[in-house]
Amino acid sequence: MKLYYSPGACSLSVHITLHEAGMTFTPIAAPTKTHKLPDGTDYYSINPLGYVPLLELNDGTRLTEGPAIVQYIADQVPEKNLAPANGTVARAQMQGWLNFISTELHKGFSPLFNPATPAEYKPMVIEKLLSRFQWVDEQLAGKKYVMGDAFSVADPYLFNVSNWAPLVKVDLSDFANIATFRAHLSQRPAVQAAMRAEGLKV
Repeated sequence: MKLYYSPGACSLSVHITLHEAGMTFTPIAAPTKTHKLPDGTDYYSINPLGYVPLLELNDGTRLTEGPAIVQYIADQVPEKNLAPANGTVARAQMQGWLNFISTELHKGFSPLFNPATPAEYKPMVIEKLLSRFQWVDEQLAGKKYVMGDAFSVADPYLFNVSNWAPLVKVDLSDFANIATFRAHLSQRPAVQAAMRAEGLKV
């Protein structure tokens, strides 16, 4: 398999999940600014949308969208317990987390990374993001992971997205449960391996 990623982007969630799954794969950097792969290939020829992650399976099938990819990975190694079984309430709850992180947090950050966003609009974006992180902090009270005591593929995604906060001056220091969650996740070998591979500070 091949994982197309950009260092620190949302593809980090998939990168971590592949390590958690113990699956063999080749990471290929696809910088979101140049869209040029190390061999000079135009990444748009791989993914016409131009963004990461993209997981290319051994048969050439290409999967996109992080929340879908991490669930596919989890289902390939059920013995690893990276996601609740399909059809269960717990699986639906985990999918709810993946959707929330994707739409309310991940996309919530987007205007802050866009240089065209008017400066006067950014405080409103940050205020909304903080309200969402406040909810996350409340949900994490007394929990090791978003689903409770059990790690799931939703955890790397939350860790990944919350990494962006200091890059765009979103202060999460008031959220003690998020800080505890992040510290706990950062100790997982899979998280450390993926971050090292992407040249990120562990």
